[in-house]
Amino acid sequence: MEEIKKKIVSSLQGDIPIEKEPFKNIASELGLDEDELLVKLKEMKKEGTLRRVGAILRHREVGFEANAMVAWQVPDSKVDEVGKIMAGFEEASHVYLRPTYPDWPYNLFTMIHSTSKDECEKIINNMSEASGIEEYKYLYSTKEYKKTSMEYFNR
Repeated sequence: MEEIKKKIVSSLQGDIPIEKEPFKNIASELGLDEDELLVKLKEMKKEGTLRRVGAILRHREVGFEANAMVAWQVPDSKVDEVGKIMAGFEEASHVYLRPTYPDWPYNLFTMIHSTSKDECEKIINNMSEASGIEEYKYLYSTKEYKKTSMEYFNR
């Protein structure tokens, strides 16, 4: 990866200031003008090295009290199809394929966020119906010890 792109990633992986022109100021700190920065970001998106630039919502503070990790038992032949179905649910923030083990046959994992456990369970049921997958287990989060975004390049 080009050195300037590493610096761009580094500058965007922390908090972006809440101000009128945050990208202009970030660009200036990198020795670029705002248009150059935006062109580089578009290049990175097109290359597939950057998926998105987004805000992180403190979900509990705005009413999303329940979140469940759901472990689904999906036949290998249907993993891609079911993964896409699960990823289509806006309430799912993560959808991952993981290995199975003799005592743990669950291979697809989703993280579901909602305002209540009842609502979470409705979403899980809807996902089950939409995918045809009936074998699953879910676990609710009870306490958050750490939640940060990964930092790929040190500042």
